Amino acid sequence: MPSGGRTGTADPAAYGAASGERGGEGRGDGGVRAALSGLTTRGRAFLAAGVAATACAYVLGQPDLLRVGLLLMALPLVCVAVLYRTRYQVAGTRRLSPARVPAGAEARVHLRVDNVSRLPTGLLMLQDRVPYVLGPRPRFVLDRVESGGRRDVSYRVRSDLRGRYPLGPLQLRLTDPFGMCELTRSFSAFDTLTVVPRTEPLPPVRPAGESAGFGDGRQRSLALAGEDDMIPRGYRYGDDLRRVHWRSTARHGELMVRREEQPRRARCTVLLDTRAGAYAGAGPDSAFEWAVSGAASVLAHMLERGFTVRLLTDTGASVPGDGGDGFSGAAQESADSVGLLMDMLAVVGHSRDTDLSPAYDALRGGFEGLLVAFLGDLDEEQASVAARMRARGGTAVAFLLDSGEWTPGPGSPGGTAAPTRDAGWRARQLREAGWSVVRVAPGQALPGLWRQAGEAHTGPYAPGGGASGPYGPEGGVPGPHGPAGGGPDGERAATGGPTGLSGGRS
Repeated sequence: MPSGGRTGTADPAAYGAASGERGGEGRGDGGVRAALSGLTTRGRAFLAAGVAATACAYVLGQPDLLRVGLLLMALPLVCVAVLYRTRYQVAGTRRLSPARVPAGAEARVHLRVDNVSRLPTGLLMLQDRVPYVLGPRPRFVLDRVESGGRRDVSYRVRSDLRGRYPLGPLQLRLTDPFGMCELTRSFSAFDTLTVVPRTEPLPPVRPAGESAGFGDGRQRSLALAGEDDMIPRGYRYGDDLRRVHWRSTARHGELMVRREEQPRRARCTVLLDTRAGAYAGAGPDSAFEWAVSGAASVLAHMLERGFTVRLLTDTGASVPGDGGDGFSGAAQESADSVGLLMDMLAVVGHSRDTDLSPAYDALRGGFEGLLVAFLGDLDEEQASVAARMRARGGTAVAFLLDSGEWTPGPGSPGGTAAPTRDAGWRARQLREAGWSVVRVAPGQALPGLWRQAGEAHTGPYAPGGGASGPYGPEGGVPGPHGPAGGGPDGERAATGGPTGLSGGRS
């Protein structure tokens, strides 16, 4: 995860009125009104007391009381005039470290204030605007800043919710020594903190049903069937003369060679079901947030293993977009690719769609390799669509999140929900189509489920990976190509096939 800092610099903010602002009558009146509106509660109280004392002195004929009233009125007005004519120029800088953090982690915001004017400042109150989900609004009091001097302060922010949060603009408040008047100036610049999903390191296992372009071996893709690609090309210096294709040479009148077989890069597509009706609940511990975090973990893991990956949602939208060949897992590109995918997952939300058909149509575009899907509730029709997504002979792994398990019911023991019987049948439907299916229960960690998806199980299985569960003991299946043993409701274990899912690279 990138952890570098980010700097945002605002233009110098001038305190008081510049000469240009006092040039016109209307602008000058506006500046005076703005200064008077900066009177604090203390300043307004002094002004009201002075007016009252002056009125009473006039009515009662008390000259001493009149002098007290005039003093009370003059003090806040003098403070306003002095503060209004003050010409401080202050530059503010903000730096985020890091600018991209996983949910639940802290980021530190560094603020620097530079006095670029020739005069020392008075008492400054520094305040940065932050969304409430990041914590309380930070406030700092800066004592006198000498000419050319600077002050550095910092604060921490933290959010359990994904998203992009604006920080700023930075506000500076200038006040007089008596606390009668307070003027506020804001900088125009702001920065953005990106809170991405939490990711977990996954074990290098081999999920069931190894497909073309996927696995530990150096698999090759040929343009035509056979050992060599028979489409010839012109001879280039350094080509092996043993690959000269004499028939094409005679036809074209120049030396032609057979093309070398081309290596095929291992590919992986991660499908994220974002349908609003497929998940129940909200918040950082909801089923949807688990699915988003799981998709982020798989994408990062596959990129680290050297795969070419893409992210696909139920709406058919993919990252990279249509026509893209996926993000490469090359060492020099992996970090940037992970950052782009995490930025996208930071803002992904529920879709209004109720159908998985757009995702099915996108998968028919020919992006082969491993398919890892994070699915919510499926009815019979959507389960049928999902079952057809698995390419023939390809690898498909599904993590099913049943809302019945993630939503506590009033009659559930200990406040926990019970799995629905329909979810078991949907899982069986996917397995019969060749999927490796893992049921996800609340509180389970993805690394253990990822290992479960890649290993063959022969013992009892419970939804969510336990040894037993609400369905009772069930016989496992060796994989999509092996004999199936089912439980009383048709639920079966998620197991590996004869060749298995690989965390390796081609």
